[in-house]
Amino acid sequence: MSELQKNAFIAITGRPNAGKSSLTNLLVGEKISIVSDKPQTTRNRINGVLTRGDTQFVFIDTPGMLRARTKLGEHMVKSIRTSVDDVDCAILMADATKKISPVEQELIRSFAQNGTEVILLLNKVDLIRDKEALLPIIAQYSELYDFAEIIPISVKNRVNTDRILPILEKYAVEGEHFFPDDIATDRTERFLCGEIIREKILWTMQQEIPHGTAVEIENFKSRTNPKGEEIIDLGAVIICEKSSHKGMIIGKGGERLKQIGSLARKDIEALLDCKVNLQIFVKVKEDWRNRENIINEYNIADKL
Repeated sequence: MSELQKNAFIAITGRPNAGKSSLTNLLVGEKISIVSDKPQTTRNRINGVLTRGDTQFVFIDTPGMLRARTKLGEHMVKSIRTSVDDVDCAILMADATKKISPVEQELIRSFAQNGTEVILLLNKVDLIRDKEALLPIIAQYSELYDFAEIIPISVKNRVNTDRILPILEKYAVEGEHFFPDDIATDRTERFLCGEIIREKILWTMQQEIPHGTAVEIENFKSRTNPKGEEIIDLGAVIICEKSSHKGMIIGKGGERLKQIGSLARKDIEALLDCKVNLQIFVKVKEDWRNRENIINEYNIADKL
């Protein structure tokens, strides 16, 4: 390795469900951020790390910008605002199938205040048949901000996604790498296991109940079975807001909780590369999204 090292900190911002976490996973080359079609899937800033040669990219996957209606929402909005400070570049991830919203406009105002270099990625272009329809969309965004680059992409279909890293390379600055070169995220395995379980709740449950849930990993211990194989004993607690929600999460005869556990165990075993003994329990914490002590106790969101 040469003595010269470079790094680039890049905030990935946008409205909920624009594809930010999917983009982070694609750029890093591993699944580090959970994905669902529901808003507010991402609650914490998650740093994705990609080291290519002498350059280390740190992608900050932020929660989707929203109007804060709870204490948890306030944490998420604060996380977004602090994430765009002092980065080398920001990505504004926009849904090309939707009109410009107050979310994008607020983010653009924040970029302007900080003088941030911004790359606009118009995602989901695979859903637009007439590609000429993109021209007025690009023009509308261009009137709002002087973007360094505007790229129509589809993360799902890998359209133009190979253009992103070479552009981001331009924003790398000389400096030592902040993270080990062989990691994909600064989040712990314990944190990622909790996020995987929460993702399966989002996948299997409808309406608002998933947003009123959080996951705490209470036990994470390694042992060796008689065959010499490593096994992780993993104990998790799903926190919900109401007793009625607890019953719905567990399901008739425990079927839904079994489904959540089965889906989660498969992904957790792939993450940890060993067998996992997963036990999941459900607790009720009334109106926890407005209770600062619970949010902090369970590290549900980044500290304000």
